Order: sequence, then C-alpha cells, then structure tokens
Amino acid sequence: MATSVGRARPADTEWVAAFGVAAVGVACVRSPATIEDGPILCPFRLITGLSCPGCGLTRSWVYTMHGDWAAAFGANIFGPLLIAAVVVLAAVVVGRRIRRRPPPALEAIARHRVTYAVLGVWLVYAVVRLIGEI
Repeated sequence: MATSVGRARPADTEWVAAFGVAAVGVACVRSPATIEDGPILCPFRLITGLSCPGCGLTRSWVYTMHGDWAAAFGANIFGPLLIAAVVVLAAVVVGRRIRRRPPPALEAIARHRVTYAVLGVWLVYAVVRLIGEI
C-alpha cells in the first residue's frame, strides 16, 4: 500500500505566490517598447472605453521591472506596490517552507485590515482616475 509521506499539498498562498512570481518573470522579459501597442483585454474598458481599477497594471509591472518608474506610476500607481507585495509574500512562503512551517493562510491575508485599507485607497484612486477620463 503506497502512502504519501512528507509531501503536503501546496497551500493556496503558495499557489498565489508562485503565480505572482511567474507574472513578475513575464514582466521582466516583456519589452517596454511594445507594451503600449497590445490589444485591450479589459472587458470593462472594451465596453465603456474607461479604465477599471486594474487597467494599466500589466504595463506598470513591465515598466517597473525595467526601471522606468515614471512610466510605471503613470500606468497604474499600484503596480510597483503589488510587485512589492508579491516579493514579500513569496519570501514569507519560501521562508516558512524552509523552516517546515505552514505558509500564512490566504484568508487571513485577505481579511487583514491593511488589505482592506489598500483596497479602499485603490478604489478611491480608480474613481478619481475614472472621473479624470470622463
């Protein structure tokens, strides 16, 4: 009878960290010279012609990873902040894995007051940006 000893299923937090690190990797290899010419993928923007809270994040990540801070913040001011959050989350997950401790619960991170505060500021930013487009 086969048993799986010592191999725990990856936690949701580990999947989120891995996906985030992969997205940062993609941002590293994308060329900033071509990032403005891509298709519009945002359903909200396709329908309304206006930016959603996430519009510009991809461009912001690419510009950040290539050191163009002005363009990164111009595309979406939350892009560099989210990259920092991905790096911190990945470091915490790896550190906990090395120490053989469980990663932080994704639900606990999502329900943290700092997360609520950041989301609140992000929505205010999105509304202000939207009003500027109208």
